[in-house]
Amino acid sequence: MRSGPGHPLGYPVGTTIGVIAVCAAMTPFADVDQLAGLAVVVVVVLGYTAFRLATAFGHLPNGLDSPGTVTIRRVRNQHRLVSRSWLEITANAVTDSRTGVESRWLPVYFDPALLALTETTAEVTGRTLHAGTVRLYPSGRIRTGEPPGRLIDNASLPDPEAAEKAATVTTATRRLLLDAQSAVAAPFAALLWVYVMGGGLPAFVGATLVGAAVTVWLAAVRGSDPS
Repeated sequence: MRSGPGHPLGYPVGTTIGVIAVCAAMTPFADVDQLAGLAVVVVVVLGYTAFRLATAFGHLPNGLDSPGTVTIRRVRNQHRLVSRSWLEITANAVTDSRTGVESRWLPVYFDPALLALTETTAEVTGRTLHAGTVRLYPSGRIRTGEPPGRLIDNASLPDPEAAEKAATVTTATRRLLLDAQSAVAAPFAALLWVYVMGGGLPAFVGATLVGAAVTVWLAAVRGSDPS
């Protein structure tokens, strides 16, 4: 199993640490009510991250409950401002009355190996999924219908430029910029916080920074795709 920055779960874990760091940096300037708000943010972020990681590692149900060999192909899903990687999973042992096979959809954390992934077989064991030597980590539960939004299939043949593309799209700067698109709403949430709780300009700046960090974290922990 890979570890370090190149691990598919390294980026969501890194953004979790980033949110906690931002909240910690705000504590010297916060009053009692603001400290309570920051504590709630940290608890929610840590709890939801732990839930997502437990699902990714198979410690919690993710839909991969039937061991065996399946056929997978990767598609990239664009829904509003969020892009995610999904695997279309076909298990020949599961039939329906029309096609003889049933397709299911599994969101996975982005791995550079996905860029060159063509339709292939994968092994399901103990709520884990391996395509050859690559372990793919679910970023949610399997669903029986196509995910909403626009779906873009991988090419039917391996992309010869996949390695160069992977080096470009996996940079931390690119990923943070893409995931920060929804952070435009952070100042408005901060204004609401100041209106309700008070605190003036310092509270507005702090709430904006925390809101932006949480927005990036949420996109990352749900499995954003930078490709």
